[in-house]
Amino acid sequence: MPRSIQKLALNPQRLFSANKQVADIASELYQEIKDLPIVSPHGHTDPSWFNENKNFQNATDLLIRPDHYVFRMLYSQGISLDSLGIPQHGDKGDLSLYKTADPEKIWQLFADHYYLFAGTPSGYWLDDTFSKIFGFTEKLCSDNALEYYQEINRQLVLPEFKPLALMDKFNIELIATTEGALDSLSHHSAISNTQWAKRVITSFRPDDVVDASREDFVENLRKLADLTGENTQYWQGYLSAIRKRRQYFIQHGRATATDHGHPTALTADLSAEECQALLDKCLAGESTEQEQELFRGQMLTELAGMSIEDGLVMQIHPGAHRNHNALVFDYYGRDKGCDIPSNTEYVNALKPLLSKYGNHPNLKIILFTLDETTYSRELAPLAGHYPSLKLGPAWWFHDSPAGMLRFRQQTTETAGFYNTVGFNDDTRAFLSIPARHDVARRVDCRYLAELVANHQITKQEAHSLAYQLTYGLVKKAYNLN
Repeated sequence: MPRSIQKLALNPQRLFSANKQVADIASELYQEIKDLPIVSPHGHTDPSWFNENKNFQNATDLLIRPDHYVFRMLYSQGISLDSLGIPQHGDKGDLSLYKTADPEKIWQLFADHYYLFAGTPSGYWLDDTFSKIFGFTEKLCSDNALEYYQEINRQLVLPEFKPLALMDKFNIELIATTEGALDSLSHHSAISNTQWAKRVITSFRPDDVVDASREDFVENLRKLADLTGENTQYWQGYLSAIRKRRQYFIQHGRATATDHGHPTALTADLSAEECQALLDKCLAGESTEQEQELFRGQMLTELAGMSIEDGLVMQIHPGAHRNHNALVFDYYGRDKGCDIPSNTEYVNALKPLLSKYGNHPNLKIILFTLDETTYSRELAPLAGHYPSLKLGPAWWFHDSPAGMLRFRQQTTETAGFYNTVGFNDDTRAFLSIPARHDVARRVDCRYLAELVANHQITKQEAHSLAYQLTYGLVKKAYNLN
């Protein structure tokens, strides 16, 4: 397919609507909030970046290899993960392939296929990054790939491109990484007595010791026992071990939230005897898929109770069929762009947890979904009633201009704005953070402008809401005030 070099220019009115009245109001709202600090309360950036503060090595290692949004699209067009230098961390993988991959050739391959990202959120974020951060005025393509690669690498070695300098450049007030329950938090501990301690925090993700379907579940519980001195073969000892790890994350990583990536939103409220019998089956490798799901569901309820005790905000991210491509999982491991959204039910699934804890004043749960059909039918009514529930923003596959707009359109009338929590970027790609937050700010301003233009809210209300959706609600929701 022949392609010529195109101009790279970001329209200042982008995403504000084709309707001039709406766009003018959106632009006015945006001007007031566009420079507010970024609060990134949930993501997957590498904590070593902020502790070691080393310059990133090259454009490929920074922009392609960590970003499953990018290599997922390339893989869908038949481009192998080996050719992109994605490390093979799976049981059948070969890490030597990663060590011998040529980052310049990978970049050229990426540029040759950059046209694939037209109309996608990734394309938008990348264009924003190339234009605003690196100053490019031509769109990436085969013909300018080497120029791009060399110029990005030239800038990456500069002091202003060290991670902590970029934190200031991007005006990131706070960023939360996410670590598994067994993590030592060594990088977070290393910065605990520095000025960055309040700006780089962790979140506690216990899936590695809660998900009994994992191939490493039994071994992980042995490690959990070693770390805590608790007998994790027994239900109460197992729960005590998790409580200790939560305290460890609060003390050594300044955690304010937990994160739970369960296949469904199922919860349960079993007796202690039933819980012990279920744990015994899981440890013996004799549990069925249904019993493993029940175990995860019971643990969501137990973890909600722990959040009431220690104050950690509970994030529930259900609805992903993880590692759908078995071949990729076997060779490359988890989080390689193979997760697929699935139907997710909330009303009945959350009933056991909410019946037990949903009215407790100390519980904060933030619900996410990959099933947009639940926005108006289930999630908005739940959050519009239970004081413990708030709605997380449009997430993952819906973290897009159209997805964000659908979220507001389908949840606001029932849940309002104040039962939502602002925006979080949920990213591994550090340089995309400003672009992602900018998209959310623009789309929210557009939605508010439409309400003003339709005389549903006043402009004064819209200005106040724009501030809350950008900055105020996220600080309150994640206990960051």
